[in-house]
Amino acid sequence: MRFQTVCFFIFVTSAFGADVDNETLVTFPDGFLLGAATASYQVEGGWDADGKGVNIWDTLTHERPQLVVDHSSGDVADDSYHLYTEDVKLLKNMGAQVYRFSISWARILPEGHDNIVNQAGIDYYNNLINLLLDNGIQPLVTMYHWDLPQKLQDLGGWPNRVLATYSENYARILFKNFGDRVKFWITFNEPLTFMDAYTSDTGMAPSINAPGIADYLTAHTVILAHANIYRMYEREFKEEQQGKVGIALNIQWCQPETSDDVDACDRYYQFNFGIFAHPILSEEGDYPSVVKERVDAISAQEGFTTSRLPKFTSEEVTFIKGTYDFMGHNFYTAVMGREGVEGGSPSRSRDSGMIQFLDPSWPESASSWLRVVPWGFRNTLNRIANEYGNPPIFITENGFSDYGGLNDTNRVLYYTEHLKEMLKAIHIDGVNVIGYTAWSLVDNFEWLRGYSERFGIHEVNFNDPSRPRTPKESAKVLTEIFQTRKIPDRFLD
Repeated sequence: MRFQTVCFFIFVTSAFGADVDNETLVTFPDGFLLGAATASYQVEGGWDADGKGVNIWDTLTHERPQLVVDHSSGDVADDSYHLYTEDVKLLKNMGAQVYRFSISWARILPEGHDNIVNQAGIDYYNNLINLLLDNGIQPLVTMYHWDLPQKLQDLGGWPNRVLATYSENYARILFKNFGDRVKFWITFNEPLTFMDAYTSDTGMAPSINAPGIADYLTAHTVILAHANIYRMYEREFKEEQQGKVGIALNIQWCQPETSDDVDACDRYYQFNFGIFAHPILSEEGDYPSVVKERVDAISAQEGFTTSRLPKFTSEEVTFIKGTYDFMGHNFYTAVMGREGVEGGSPSRSRDSGMIQFLDPSWPESASSWLRVVPWGFRNTLNRIANEYGNPPIFITENGFSDYGGLNDTNRVLYYTEHLKEMLKAIHIDGVNVIGYTAWSLVDNFEWLRGYSERFGIHEVNFNDPSRPRTPKESAKVLTEIFQTRKIPDRFLD
């Protein structure tokens, strides 16, 4: 399958453009960081090893395995808890400069609270960080990648605002133990995704069915938690440690079906990306006005006395604004959008007033939601740059799913086409992209899809207790890219 560029699309023109020669256009800038990414629950295993507490994915996979397509779990996964040295070897062999991984909250604080610290968990991540640095690889550490300690979910989870304080306490433990060596921190990965875990009892952990209410409460708590962590780092650690703190947000490019659907796609963007980005990155702060106005009005129509969207105080708006040194961005795909209403009442999808669907001409992957739309990547980067003053952007996830195999030609084409679009955004449009980590370093537990879909650039044999890793064709091509710092000529038009 050869990926073709779709002829009709709306391109977001950048205000930062420049003319560049062809060689520069396919070359990564000096200082640009290249590497790969994983997440704790998806690769570590060791679910109850050495004092680790139970998290919400342990609970879901053990108590409701039917929610996972192959009834599998991350109990062992890639066994990176024991085989992290193998993962570092893979990165070293590729010439990676950065490794994005996440820390398991329950491995550090088994009860979720900071009164009991698990030294074995501290030791594990110290060993990993030190080995990375010994091999010339920078750690890019995510504090939270969806595996909330079950004890905190028992308190209500993310809809409970008290978690904004508990998150700050957890982050302080991480800064104290690892901040002397970790210089890039991400507070939360894809809050858009885990806010939806509170909209269905058959979805992601914790699988709670309270759409249009609990998802907004989750967003509110997470934004406050992020700001708490950032401000605490400023007060207590930044002067000495000199690190950078950001948040990783995801969005799919929305392509209007017709010129009459541009506003619908804009609302989709604001309800799914702006809801987090606007309070943190915009000059005015707070939620986007269209989100506030629509949720307030629709809540009233539905008979609610108060809006389903929580309110920030003016002091909180000021406190949250500017709490970033860089922004992590996860990009995979695009959707089509048209004016209309879908979803139950209440729900965020109904609030946004857009019907989304996929263009059947876009090449498929193994994942039903993931179509290959590389030009959407450049468009999205330009939109972020234009709307938020061109902040530093670190691409923290970008990847393609298949059903396994070493000759992953479609993944190779996915990466090379997306990297070319990213380089256009950098060199032609002037978007301030500072790094890229491919998803994922290894095949792993893919949440509700279990092991039925593979995103890894290294194959893992999950039937072998030793979990051997084997480079796929995509790993070899990315190795060439990492080491030469340019797109190979054979992938150029």
